[in-house]
Amino acid sequence: MAENLLYALVGFVSIQLFYYLFIFTRLAFYGRGRNYASESPGVTVLVCAWNEKENLQELLPILDAQEYPNFEVILLDDRSDDGSEEFIRENIQNWKHIRYIRINDQFDHVTPKKYALTVGMKQANNPIALMTDADCRPSSLHWITTMASQVNTEKDIVLGFSPYEKRPGFLNWFIRCETFYTAVQYLSFTLAGWTYMGVGRNILYKRELFFENKGFYRHRKVTGGDDDIFLNEVATGSNTAVCIEPESFVYSKPKTTWATWFRQKQRHLAVSKYYRSRNKILLGLLSGAHVAVWLLGFATLGFGLWTKNNLLLQELGVVFGVRWIIQWFLLIVINIKLDKTVEWFSFLLMDFALFIYYTFFGLFVMTRKKPRMSWN
Repeated sequence: MAENLLYALVGFVSIQLFYYLFIFTRLAFYGRGRNYASESPGVTVLVCAWNEKENLQELLPILDAQEYPNFEVILLDDRSDDGSEEFIRENIQNWKHIRYIRINDQFDHVTPKKYALTVGMKQANNPIALMTDADCRPSSLHWITTMASQVNTEKDIVLGFSPYEKRPGFLNWFIRCETFYTAVQYLSFTLAGWTYMGVGRNILYKRELFFENKGFYRHRKVTGGDDDIFLNEVATGSNTAVCIEPESFVYSKPKTTWATWFRQKQRHLAVSKYYRSRNKILLGLLSGAHVAVWLLGFATLGFGLWTKNNLLLQELGVVFGVRWIIQWFLLIVINIKLDKTVEWFSFLLMDFALFIYYTFFGLFVMTRKKPRMSWN
């Protein structure tokens, strides 16, 4: 019994460490400051908004002040009734780069956000589209510059990083942990040639790529997926770059209640089933191994204490010790690159919190009914 528990534990720890040592190291040791572009291609920033007046009052001046030689910002106002339209029309003459498109219609055959983004793609004057959301804030006036610098004849897509603002409380800490670990995964997988998602708060791709692949047509009725289902369809091992320059980061306002955060996670889960089989297997194996390691760890600990098997307890300590040392080292290196999103001393607690998170949502996926969701 003791040997079987330990062998199973070592097996699942080995799976986790494979990801850390052969995939996550690509991000940990990825060099910053890479500039592939020989010129500054025209960029259109697309911002979808629904009743976001307060956020637009902060965001639009920041976008208009971006230091880039050739760009425009298209604000796609999706049926807002909070005074957004009046605010934009009163102030648009004060902004050099802002264009305003009011969307008054809603269609059954396509979700509102995907329709808005498609309208923006068609109306854009530049070959490069850079997306963000109304509740986001670029970290610098060189956001467009750093993201666009990664584009060349081979790189059609650029994935950026979008952390959440630091605020007091356990919920905010966990949101930052989950966002950080998700970024570790999608950025590392991209560097390994297995792109499966980006974040719509900070993603860039060529408009030509969008129209060549019929945009969001194949998943037009799916709420969400404009950033991950689309990438699952069009990203290859060679056409996607990542940008982790601090000036390219886009900070987002986090959810402030567990209920709103849970609804957000529901939307994410609803689209993950559309991923390529390869991506679902790779991600499922990683999260499954995470859960199995903790369950087997508790089982081994309990069995060792019950049987007073000190050797088993020592071996358990060695296995978890090696695992945590490797995790800590690589996550600290990546965390420094990603603006110290999570406090390094809380990585152990983060590891356990993610175990609870994966377990809960794994059970939820197996038992849930189809939720009602909106794009915002």
